[in-house]
Amino acid sequence: MNTKPVIAIVGTFDTKAEEHIFLKDRIEQMGLGALTVNVGTKSPSPAPVDLDLYKLVVESNPAVQDSRDKAIAAMIDQARTRIKNLYAAGEIAGMISAGGGTGTHIATGIMHELPLGVPKVMVSTVASRNMAKTVGTKDITMMHSVADLLGVNSVSGRILDRAAAGICGMVRSAWQPDQTKKRIALPFFGFITAGAEATRQALEKRGYEVIAFHANGIGGMAMEELAAQGYFHGILDLATHELADNLLDGYCGDIGPQRFEPVPGRSIPRLVVPGGLDCAVLEFTRHDIPDPYKDRKIFFYDFRSAIRLNKDETRTLADRLSEKLNKAPSTVKILIPLQGWSEADREGGPLYDPPTNRFFTEYLKKRLNSKIEFQDVNLHINDTEFGEIAAQVMDVMVRKK
Repeated sequence: MNTKPVIAIVGTFDTKAEEHIFLKDRIEQMGLGALTVNVGTKSPSPAPVDLDLYKLVVESNPAVQDSRDKAIAAMIDQARTRIKNLYAAGEIAGMISAGGGTGTHIATGIMHELPLGVPKVMVSTVASRNMAKTVGTKDITMMHSVADLLGVNSVSGRILDRAAAGICGMVRSAWQPDQTKKRIALPFFGFITAGAEATRQALEKRGYEVIAFHANGIGGMAMEELAAQGYFHGILDLATHELADNLLDGYCGDIGPQRFEPVPGRSIPRLVVPGGLDCAVLEFTRHDIPDPYKDRKIFFYDFRSAIRLNKDETRTLADRLSEKLNKAPSTVKILIPLQGWSEADREGGPLYDPPTNRFFTEYLKKRLNSKIEFQDVNLHINDTEFGEIAAQVMDVMVRKK
């Protein structure tokens, strides 16, 4: 019986067989097992492989043979199922691939099916491009091939060898987290870092493990995905800023419809704080302010700047947030820091505007289901005392659950 961890080498062997066989040889020479899978849609693998999905997905399916996009979609779908089942059966411990644009699209699409923590390495000719949608919310390691992948040479061979060594090291890692503590998700972003740190410390003193997420769009969506998988006992949404950026196409606005929605199939306590809802963060500096925002209060940050939201935008945010939270009122509480919602929204700060904050709070109360508890605290979101109160409220919600 083979007890060595096995790494799945999944790629378009029809065009990149030499590169993937090189990965197989290097992984085996490093002492681990390898399982080769051809997901190419042009032809069977020219080299022997353990599993050639071309024959199953394309050769035996006339409906996709004359349609490249349909063949690729069918291949990803079939390979996801195969790889997911192999991992569930304990037959593979990680996945690696190498490819160009199409190979990267296929392989990373398959990697998305593997759970958090399962090593996933993609050597790609397009890794230096914007990989936001390719990686998405998953822990995929992207490695730039530098040279194009057309055989193995002194450049590509060195990159592929390092990739093989990397995934072997990942598979061999033995660290295990503490499974005894209840876990709290804590989305935050730069403008409320002090508040997040105070909240984290207060929760940890109460015996919780805190998993922070950068509320930059993808971070919030990753948190929601893990919540749906049952990873958290509570969500402390300290930063609802993603809603503001989503409204104005800002820096952190790339969220999907499930953000702030009830977690599917689960009843997870969610404490909501309007962290960062005073502003939207856009990419401009003091030297190139867009005309629509020249009359706004602005916090110049770095290559980004935060604009103070007006009353109409604030009303829209309250409508959107209340619509989402009202779908599961029994799981939600609201906590409002009356002295400001970000480092720029405090007395003397460039975005300080108490009347607009009050308007949001009063309007939100009217829109929310009466079952949702609403608590005002006469503190700033970055005050240590506010973090302590937020942790206390979250603790009570989790204990009641």
